[in-house]
Amino acid sequence: MLLRSLSIPIENLIGKNENIVRCVKRLGINTIADCVSYYPRDWEDRKKITALDQFRKSDVCTPVTVFQREIFGYGNERAMKVYIQDESAQAVLLCFNLNRRKWMEKQLEIGTKHMVCGKFYYKNGEIQSSSFDYGSITSNKKFGVILPIYPLSAGVKQQNIRELTSKILRQYGINIEDELPKEIINRYDLLSKKTALRAIHFPASMEELEKAKQTIIYEELFYLEAIIGKRAIERKRNKKNIKNEYTNVNESNLQKQLLQRLSFELTKGQTAAINEINLDMRSPIPMARLLQGDVGSGKTLVSFMAALLVVEKGDQAAVMAPTELLARQHAQNAASLLEPLGVRIVFLTGNIKAAGRKELLKNLAAGLIDIVIGTHALFSNDVQFKNLKLVVIDEQHRFGVTQRSLVMSKGDNPNLLMMSATPIPRTLALTVFGDMDVSVIKDMPPGRKPVETHLTKQSNVGKTYEFVRNELEKGRQAYFVYPLIEGADDLKDAVSMKEQLEKEIFPGYKIALIHSKLTEEEKRMTMDDFRKGEIKVLAATSVVEVGVDVPNAVCMVIEHAERFGLLALHQLRGRVGRGKDQSYCFLIYNDEYTEDAKMRLLVMLNNNDGFKIAEEDLKLRGPGHIAGTEQSGYFILGLADPMRDIQELEKAREDVFAILENDPDLLLSENRIIARVLEEAPPFSDVNF
Repeated sequence: MLLRSLSIPIENLIGKNENIVRCVKRLGINTIADCVSYYPRDWEDRKKITALDQFRKSDVCTPVTVFQREIFGYGNERAMKVYIQDESAQAVLLCFNLNRRKWMEKQLEIGTKHMVCGKFYYKNGEIQSSSFDYGSITSNKKFGVILPIYPLSAGVKQQNIRELTSKILRQYGINIEDELPKEIINRYDLLSKKTALRAIHFPASMEELEKAKQTIIYEELFYLEAIIGKRAIERKRNKKNIKNEYTNVNESNLQKQLLQRLSFELTKGQTAAINEINLDMRSPIPMARLLQGDVGSGKTLVSFMAALLVVEKGDQAAVMAPTELLARQHAQNAASLLEPLGVRIVFLTGNIKAAGRKELLKNLAAGLIDIVIGTHALFSNDVQFKNLKLVVIDEQHRFGVTQRSLVMSKGDNPNLLMMSATPIPRTLALTVFGDMDVSVIKDMPPGRKPVETHLTKQSNVGKTYEFVRNELEKGRQAYFVYPLIEGADDLKDAVSMKEQLEKEIFPGYKIALIHSKLTEEEKRMTMDDFRKGEIKVLAATSVVEVGVDVPNAVCMVIEHAERFGLLALHQLRGRVGRGKDQSYCFLIYNDEYTEDAKMRLLVMLNNNDGFKIAEEDLKLRGPGHIAGTEQSGYFILGLADPMRDIQELEKAREDVFAILENDPDLLLSENRIIARVLEEAPPFSDVNF
């Protein structure tokens, strides 16, 4: 039987303990298949003796003798210090809440011997642990084994998940079938499915555990590629059939009217992207396109042009942004550009009051609204459309696939346009968006000058302040960005520096503060005043990283720049250089900094191209740390991480596409297992990619 066909409710195995059932379901474990697929986050090797004197290198697991103990405190404060020793050192076990754990007092008596495992640290002149486990040296299931450590929530203990998983594997494990073709299992010397599942939870050795990880990671990536590959082939097949029928890339009437209203010419990249989108959206096959472009390249205008195409047909469009700040800015820009054309636009977030929200939703469902722009509020249950035909998702890496699918489900197979200013490495783009077309805007709007970047030591920051003062005197504006909101002895923070900027550094200029702890209304009012020029200097955290557009702001000062990642620095620098005037970015770094920080700052100094910066980030930090590729943003996977496991990903992709090119419908006998899995028990079945 296939693993995901084991749909027996988990309560059938747990029994009548409703509290445990409720808590286990909170972890996403609803069936026995869910439980077996709920993989450990770590493993504790209790087969290996690690003495007390090795506590700095790893967790301790060693036989000890109790040679002294002290009991102190009263009532609920009653606690005990247990002094232990092995052949290498002495240490102390700290036992709190003794009244609730009275068995400890009886078991940990002077002269008794135990196996002790846990995390130890040095404090108050002694080796201590308050997070430990202990048991009999001679006979105990918790020792002499490799124990799985699961992510938990309140009400569930490690032992609950261990016992439940063990019970399932004993009862059902023997009948679980392999889900990979035999040729692939043999080629890579992978474990059978049932062996891999047993070994990932209860490995006989660390070597077997690594083999189980390899097997499960490859299988997950194989089926991710299989789903994407099947869709890619289907899209190619459909496009080939209609290739000669849909060739009209010309602008619609509304698009032409918008272009006539603009005071500037589109870039070649924007024009090419609009042509590709027009071609897609005039086809009977719904568009699935990723639009990549550096900060300030004009992606938002392209998305407005796409929205006009559906509005002209009497349909609706939804534009989703990750923050209210960015969504509001999109709505304001859309209102100024599109409302004069007769387009009906609304702004929807979770902060709209009930009365206004009710009327807005009524009009949206009746088709009296053409374009709705908002945040995650767009996928609330009460949001309904009359005829949603285009979904635009900005900064798409900030949304999980489940969130994206919820918006898509609001329409009948609508067109999808994803936008990203975060360059995506080629392999990941092929994998995640392998069934999508990709447009890239590589040029910038005419008249914009590259931002000048300067590195400044903290000890020379006065010169930067003087430079910014000169720009303020010319009527310009500036951002000052800090790594923290407030409260650090060794770092400048936004709250305290706002006071210093206002009273000491730039007296006479209006200075405001913006950070994530402010209400959305406070942030809106502050940004509106900054945009109008009433506020001259904005002290901020990285809340201004995405989407803020104030052409008169020409100075970006990032203090403690060594604390920021490369792509965050690039996004922050992209907040200036939005107008015709020369703009400047000052990266202020601590006089003492790491070699890694130095390399990041030099990359920023020498590059303005976001795609090159992303490549350098990949080299410096490794594939597992690329900004915006966290699993929640792209996939629902168990063990695999597409960036960390990039070599396995490439291997799986190559294998899948070799199979599909030769047997696209998976009719050959050796490939029928793939077809069975996709038909009977597909992975990621709850996610609409």
